[in-house]
Amino acid sequence: MRKFIACCTLILLIQSAYAQMNTGNSYKTALGVKIWNGGGITLKHFVSPTVALEGIGYFWNQGSRITGLYEIHGPISGAEGLKWYIGPGVHVGFYNTRYGGGSFAGVDGVLGLDYKFKGAPINMSVDWQPSFEFGTNRGFAGSWGGLGIRYTF
Repeated sequence: MRKFIACCTLILLIQSAYAQMNTGNSYKTALGVKIWNGGGITLKHFVSPTVALEGIGYFWNQGSRITGLYEIHGPISGAEGLKWYIGPGVHVGFYNTRYGGGSFAGVDGVLGLDYKFKGAPINMSVDWQPSFEFGTNRGFAGSWGGLGIRYTF
């Protein structure tokens, strides 16, 4: 765990010089947290000017969930730095309750807004991630998504 933290710190320090140059209204990669249904770590990377891949690891008191999203982004006229996004995704998760444990997998959708602060390496997003789960807890889950706060590279 210490090696992981040391590697993440080193990467952040190395990238900080690049981030100082990348203080406009766009970014390539961002790492941070997502808060809503528990807490999570989020990594978002643009593979083209309008397409990003986002990985989210959610953790809460009774389990965890890993989500991968394919996001299509578009600008919002008159709002510099603000974009809408939409797309599909998948997830897997594990839970543990006093009644036993289990696993689940499913398909996701995402609908959200993404904002990059001009002059600062900070990005914020808010989204809703409805999903349909297969496994022990089958069915629609509309409580995922959240507020993301990220450091941009």
